[in-house]
Amino acid sequence: MSDQTLRVERLHLWRGERHVLRGVDFTLETGTCLEVTGANGAGKTSLLRVICGLIYPEEGRVLWNGADVQHNLRAFHGACGYLGHEPPLKADLTARENLQYWIGMRRRVGAPELEGALERVGAVPWCDRLVRTLSAGQRRRVALAGLALLSVPLWILDEPTTHLDAQGQQLVGALIGEQLGRGGMVLAAVHQDLSIPPQARRRLELAA
Repeated sequence: MSDQTLRVERLHLWRGERHVLRGVDFTLETGTCLEVTGANGAGKTSLLRVICGLIYPEEGRVLWNGADVQHNLRAFHGACGYLGHEPPLKADLTARENLQYWIGMRRRVGAPELEGALERVGAVPWCDRLVRTLSAGQRRRVALAGLALLSVPLWILDEPTTHLDAQGQQLVGALIGEQLGRGGMVLAAVHQDLSIPPQARRRLELAA
């Protein structure tokens, strides 16, 4: 992946009378993971949704490689993968079918690559079961496999270790490390540090 830059400039967001985001400002570059921390209600999820263009701030802007993302949201969305609290999976498709559909909407993916992603997250034993029969942790692993298959420079993750055991949390750290190693970048809202090398990690704390 070539060098990319995400720049957030002086974001302000209100929810009713509440000033949720107060002049948030940062730059994220390739090979770096920015952990967004803060108490419940500090605005971590709101910040991610603003960056993705899902909600609009009252002030400020988001720049991707120097251009305001609002001028071409479609192109920006093509460069990022967003994983929120609920994995973007269809309950009545299998794990394998979900990945074929989800990733197939973005790019061509061959059977060996798909199998490799399922194996990477430990999903092979149950990948042909309907998603509605899987545990929350298993669904999270399927979503992580899809995220890796997207092959995009920017990952935006909201509590990526939710519902995962210790092994699954280590997996998240390893996948993030691989994303950074191939020249990508990660923006993650977290309650605890991710399992990645300190030199690759930066932190942004939001005040409640």
